[in-house]
Amino acid sequence: MPETAPEPEPWEYCLHLPHDLRAVTVSRRTLRLILTMHGLIRLVDVAELLATELVSNAVRHTGGPAALRVRWSPPGTLRIGAWDADPQPPEPPAAFGEVEEAGRGLALVRACADVWGWHPLSRQGNRGKMVWCELAAA
Repeated sequence: MPETAPEPEPWEYCLHLPHDLRAVTVSRRTLRLILTMHGLIRLVDVAELLATELVSNAVRHTGGPAALRVRWSPPGTLRIGAWDADPQPPEPPAAFGEVEEAGRGLALVRACADVWGWHPLSRQGNRGKMVWCELAAA
C-alpha cells in the first residue's frame, strides 16, 4: 500500500484494554493499522515501540484495566498515551546501564520520543494517570 500524505485534520482514537498481557500485542497491532490508514507509516516502527512500552507498563504494574490513546494534531504531532487506574507517578526512567532488561521502558520512551510526560487523572470518582509521549512527523 503506497503511503499517502498525513491527514490535515486532527483525529483521536482510544482503545480500552483489559488487565491482560495480550493487550500489549492488540494495542501494537491496532496502532499499526491506525497509522497506516492515516498515511503515517513512516512513524509506525518508533510509535509501536513507544506504545508497547507505555501499555506494557500500564498492564504490568497496575491491577486494573488500561487504555491506549492515539492523537494526531496537524501539522505534524503524534501523541501516544497509556491510561491506567493507578494514580501513582511512574518510576523515573533510569539510564540504560543502571537497570536490567525489565525496567527499561520509560528510558526507551525518553530516548525515542521527542517529549514525554505524565499527569494524574480523575473522572467521575475514578482516579488514575496518563503517561504520554509525542513524535514529530517531520
